[in-house]
Amino acid sequence: MSESAKSTAGLPLTGRRIVITRAREQAGELREKLAALGATVVELPLIEIVSEVDAATADEVFGEIASYEWLVFTSANGVRHFFAEFFRRFRDIRAIGGARLAAVGPGTAKELAALHLEVDVMPTEHVGEALVKALCDYQSVEHVKMLVVTGDRNRDVVMQGLLEAQAIVDQLPVYGTDSVEVGGTDAAADFRQHGADAILFASGSAVESFVKQASTLALRQGAKRPLTGSMGPVTSDGLRKVGVPVDFEAAVATVDGLVAAAVKKFATGSGK
Repeated sequence: MSESAKSTAGLPLTGRRIVITRAREQAGELREKLAALGATVVELPLIEIVSEVDAATADEVFGEIASYEWLVFTSANGVRHFFAEFFRRFRDIRAIGGARLAAVGPGTAKELAALHLEVDVMPTEHVGEALVKALCDYQSVEHVKMLVVTGDRNRDVVMQGLLEAQAIVDQLPVYGTDSVEVGGTDAAADFRQHGADAILFASGSAVESFVKQASTLALRQGAKRPLTGSMGPVTSDGLRKVGVPVDFEAAVATVDGLVAAAVKKFATGSGK
C-alpha cells in the first residue's frame, strides 16, 4: 500500500471521486475538506465571479451610505465585492455609519466577520424568502431605508419582499457570474473518460453552465455516472428544472453542509 493510500485509509470518502463545479477562487475550502476525508477531487470550475458594478449607481449609493439603516447581503460574493468598492472610496470602515447588517447564511456572515462586522439578522433557512421574513420578524421595516447587495443573477425575492413590506429599498449589484468553458481541459477529459462518484453544485449558475456544456462533458461508455449533490434548495430547484435528479442536498447551505451530505450519502450505502 502506498503512503498516500495509507494516509486516507478508513476515511469516509476514501476511494470516492468527487467533481466540484465552483468558481476556481471559491473552490479551495470545498476541495480541501473533501480531500481531508479521503476523496479524490476533480475540479470543473464552470463559472467565474467578476467585479461588475454600474459606476453611476455605485457613486449614488456610496454617496449616501451612512443613511441606510440596514445593509442586506444575499451572498458571500456580495460582501467581498461590495467592500472592495467601499474601500476604493473610504479608508475607514466607520464610514459605513450605523447600519445594521443582515446575511442570508453563515457563509455570508463569515465574510462579514472577517471584517470584524457582526451580523444582526440571519435566517435559519438560508434562502431569500427566509431572509425577508427574519428581517420583518426582527422589526417593522415600514419606511426603513435598506440597501440590498446582490449579484447579476441573484433572484429579486429579497428586494421584492422588502418592498411589499413597505421598506424603502435600493439594490446594488456588485458582481457578475460568467460561464467558463471547461470542455478542453484535462479535468474534463478525465471526467468524460472515468466519470465520478458524485458531482457537486453550489449555485444555479453552475447548473446553467453545466447544461450549456452538456455535449462536451458527456460521459463515454463505461464511465461511472455520478450522483448529484446540491448545496441547498435553490440550487436543487435549478437542477430539477433542467431534468437533473438531486441525489442529496445539504441540510445547511454551506460548504460544511454539502460535505456532510456527501459523507452521509456514501455512508448509508446508497452511493454508487
